[in-house]
Amino acid sequence: MDKKEVAAVLEEIALLLDLAGENPFKVRAYEAGARAVLTFPGDLDAARRSGELARVKGIGKSLAGVIEELLTRGEAALHRGLKDKTPPGLLELLRVPGLGPKKVRVLFDELHIAGLGELEYACQENRLIGLPGFGAKSQEKIKAALAGLKRYAGLFRLGDLLPLAESLAGRWRRVPGILRLEVAGPVRRRLEVADAIDLAVATDQPHRVLAELEKVCGAEFVAPYPGLAATTLPQGAPLRLTLAAPEGFGAAWLAATGNNDHFRALQNLAREHHLDLTPQGLWAAGQLQPSREESDIYRRLGLPLIPPELREGLGDIEAGQQNRLPRLITPEEVRGCFHVHSSYSDGVNSLAELIAAAKQRGWSYLGISDHSQSAYYAGGLKAPDLTRQREEVEIRRREHPDFTLFWGVESDILSDGSLDYPDEILQGFDFVIASIHSQFSLKREAMTERILTALANPFCTMLGHMSGRLLLAREPYAHDLDAILKFAGAHRVIMEINASPYRLDLDWRWLRRAKELGILVSINPDAHSLEGLDDVNYGVTTARKGWLAPEDVLNTYPPAEAAELLHRRRAG
Repeated sequence: MDKKEVAAVLEEIALLLDLAGENPFKVRAYEAGARAVLTFPGDLDAARRSGELARVKGIGKSLAGVIEELLTRGEAALHRGLKDKTPPGLLELLRVPGLGPKKVRVLFDELHIAGLGELEYACQENRLIGLPGFGAKSQEKIKAALAGLKRYAGLFRLGDLLPLAESLAGRWRRVPGILRLEVAGPVRRRLEVADAIDLAVATDQPHRVLAELEKVCGAEFVAPYPGLAATTLPQGAPLRLTLAAPEGFGAAWLAATGNNDHFRALQNLAREHHLDLTPQGLWAAGQLQPSREESDIYRRLGLPLIPPELREGLGDIEAGQQNRLPRLITPEEVRGCFHVHSSYSDGVNSLAELIAAAKQRGWSYLGISDHSQSAYYAGGLKAPDLTRQREEVEIRRREHPDFTLFWGVESDILSDGSLDYPDEILQGFDFVIASIHSQFSLKREAMTERILTALANPFCTMLGHMSGRLLLAREPYAHDLDAILKFAGAHRVIMEINASPYRLDLDWRWLRRAKELGILVSINPDAHSLEGLDDVNYGVTTARKGWLAPEDVLNTYPPAEAAELLHRRRAG
C-alpha cells in the first residue's frame, strides 16, 4: 500500500468508529493519523522497519501497529472487524451530502435505515421530520441530494479513474500475449467525468489475453462482440477492453479513444479519400492499410495528429485541415502555481515544506493564499495571523533568494460582493483570489451581480473556482458566465482553472471563449497538502482541452513577468 491507500483506510476506520459511537478522541486520533501519513515526508515502510513510525507526531504506538498491518499484510484486523460489524449500507448513506456519521446513526437507530433506497422511501413517507437533528427542511435537502446521486450514478471523476487506468496499463503490459496496451476512451481525452476505463490492446492471441487478464484481476470478462470485452474491476469501475491485431492497432486505439463525433468525421473524410476507416483498420479497395499508429491514419487523411484532448468534434478536424491547431501547453512548461493553502489556515504543511516541495518539482515560484477571516470553518486568517504570516514570508524569501514566494490570500466574496478585508489590507498582498464559499442559492441575476461587484475591486487579481461546482456532488450555482467573462476580460482579471480533480473549474468548454476575450488563465491546484500540488497536472489537461497555448496561462511565465501580470490592474 502507498501513503494515500494507508491514509484512506485510516480515514475509513475513523468513520466506522464514529458510526459505532466510539469515543470522539479515538475517532480524531485516526483522522489525525491519516493526515500524518499523507504529510509524512519520508518512506513509510522504511519508517516502519526502523521503528521511527511510532514516534511520528499524530501516529503513536497504537496507530503505528495498524499501519504496520496495512503495509505488511494489505489489511488491518481493526478495519476488517469494524467493517464486519457495520451494516454496509451505512457507509453508502455517508455519500449523501449533509449526512455525517452521527445523523446516519440516528437514521439507523430510530428508523432502521441502512441504505439509500430505504432513506428515499422514508423521505417519501415524511419519516425524517420528527427525528432528532432533522426536520422538514433537512428532509427536502436529503431528497434533493438523493436525486443528485441518482443523476451521477455510474459516473466517476477523472481524478479517480486516471491513476487506476495508468496503474493497470503499467502492470498489464507485461501480461503474456499483450504486444501493446494503451489507455483510451474519455480518460485519455481527459474528460472531467467518465463512465468507465477504456484500454486498447494489440495482440494476435485475444483469447489467451482475456484468460490471463481474468486471472490477474480476478474478474470475468464478457465479450459481446469480437474484439470487445468488458468487466467490472474490484475497485468498482467498469472496464472496456478493445483487442486488435497489431497491424490495425492505430485504428482500434483511435476508435476506442473517441469521441464518436470525431471518429465519424474521420470516417467521412476517409470516404472523400476513397478509403474506409473502421475500428479494425484503414482500408483501400478492400486491402488493409498499415495503421499501427494513429498518426498513420491522420497522415493518410491529410491531417496532423490531433491531440486526444481536442477530439470532441468541436472544430478540431477543421482546424487541422486549415493548420490552425494550437500548440497546447505541456506540464513541463509550468514554472510555478498559485492558490496553495498552508498550515496557517486549513492546509497541513508549513511554508518551508511547501517551498521545498515546489523546488523539488522544478518550479521557481509559489503563491501562498490561505483563507480569509470569514472562512472561520477553514481557519481563516484574522489580522494578527496576517502579520505573523507576512513576517514568516519575508524570512522564507531571505532563506531562498533563488525562489519567489508570492504572498496572497483567498478572500471570500461576501453576500454583497465585497471582499473579506478592507482595501488597505488587500493592497498589501501580491495577489488576491476572490472566491465564493457560501450562499450558493442566490438567483442568477443576484449571483452574477455579486461576482461582478467582487471583480470590480481593483485588488481582485483572480476569480477562484468560477461556478462553485463539485464534480458528481454539487451543481454549479446560477450565474451569467458570459457576462462575467466579458467583465473579466475588460478589467484584466485572471480566471482560475481550479485544478482540484473535485472541481476542474473553470469548465474547459468555456476556455476558448475566455481566450477569445483575451483573458489570462492561472492553473491553481487549490492545494491543502504537498500531494495536492500535483493536481496542477489536472489543470494542465483542462487547459489543453480548452485549446490553451502556453502564453494563455500565467504559470508558464518566469517569476518577474508573473509578478508584473499579477500587478497589472493596479498599474493601470
